Amino acid sequence: MVVRVYLEVYGCSANVADAEIMLGLLRSRGHEVVNNPELSDVNILVTCTVKTPTEHRMIHRITVLSSLGKPLIVAGCMPLTGRAIIERINPKASLLGARAVTRIEEAVEAAVKGKRFIKLTEPDEVKLCKPRFRLKYPVGIVPIAQGCLGNCSFCQVKLARGRLRSYPPDMVVEEVRRALRQGCKEIWLTSQDNGCYGFDIGSDLAELLEKVLSIEGDFMVRVGMMNPSYLSRFLDRLLDMYSDERIFKFAHIPVQSGSDKVLRDMRRGYTSSEAEEVMRRFRAKYPNLTLMTDIIVGYPTESEEDFEETLAFIARVEPDHVNVSKFGARPGTEAYKLKPLPVKLVKERVKRLNALCSEISYKRNLGWVGWVGEVLVEEPGLKPRSWIARNFSYKPIVLRTHEDLLGKRLNVRVVKAYRNFLLATTLQSS
Repeated sequence: MVVRVYLEVYGCSANVADAEIMLGLLRSRGHEVVNNPELSDVNILVTCTVKTPTEHRMIHRITVLSSLGKPLIVAGCMPLTGRAIIERINPKASLLGARAVTRIEEAVEAAVKGKRFIKLTEPDEVKLCKPRFRLKYPVGIVPIAQGCLGNCSFCQVKLARGRLRSYPPDMVVEEVRRALRQGCKEIWLTSQDNGCYGFDIGSDLAELLEKVLSIEGDFMVRVGMMNPSYLSRFLDRLLDMYSDERIFKFAHIPVQSGSDKVLRDMRRGYTSSEAEEVMRRFRAKYPNLTLMTDIIVGYPTESEEDFEETLAFIARVEPDHVNVSKFGARPGTEAYKLKPLPVKLVKERVKRLNALCSEISYKRNLGWVGWVGEVLVEEPGLKPRSWIARNFSYKPIVLRTHEDLLGKRLNVRVVKAYRNFLLATTLQSS
């Protein structure tokens, strides 16, 4: 029996990879993927609950999809972090945890028979070398691990993804090869924390990169988020690996706060100076590197002095991009019990930080005006007839044209800088 399935996915690149695996497994069994939940036999929602507003969005989508009267499978993080919420909305919904996505075939086959399937964890699951249905072409998303080693006081992700389980390097390499054979030109190495990859199997990220870069071919690698706690153990070797022209000169190193007191309260496992040193080492070796970081504003123990230290940190380091989030208490975490700061105060701090980050981003982007070089077109832009490309530093570069440029390599000239992107004109395509 051919089952028509519809899937929506939200959240991080690991969630997108999970969705690709689920769809790939279903198609390999002969099932059909449709693009409208009203035309399906079974609907699948891959959820994210990292922030409170995101969870509210998930609640809305569960409600809407449930109203269609079709079998619903709720997958991703929410079955483990918010099962009671799901069951209040739809007691019949099947649940598939973020550590059990490879059981999707059983879930779908049970759902079409009117049965409820629940599988929250699969201890031996390895999400590599499975059939894939690419959602991000020309990007190949390669999970290198599941879970993390952290014990952050505010984070729900560990509840959903568990303790670190690094995938074998040879399987990661084979997954990269598969993506390249399927036409992918950009590889994202992703996990909850790439910085601690391999610590449970006697390896590390630098060793993995060496193996990935032994693959011949014309492709680019984006190294995903790395917490600063672990990088000191292999930073010299990692920086050397970054010299390969196939690695985007891009580093996502979340700091969360510039205050050592707040970092201790968050249980982040490093000081602001240690995080700053890692960032400075990257920038010293690769001056054009795009540096991204994350800041949580309004952690319940954050004083005005603590926030000023965060502003000073950002002013010194000058990251190209900062993911600014208001603290939101997540159920099941240690910080959920803390008394929140006044909403008005947090909003004011967010506004001040955003203003500083915008100023820095624009200043750094101005330095790219006039740059000429090759880019890879990664995805359609937000506006019609526009495309988003990336250069060697993973800078987002917008091109405006009627042509279909997806997956193409182009030579461009940057003509204008904005806070969040660069605007370029095409010189030549290849």
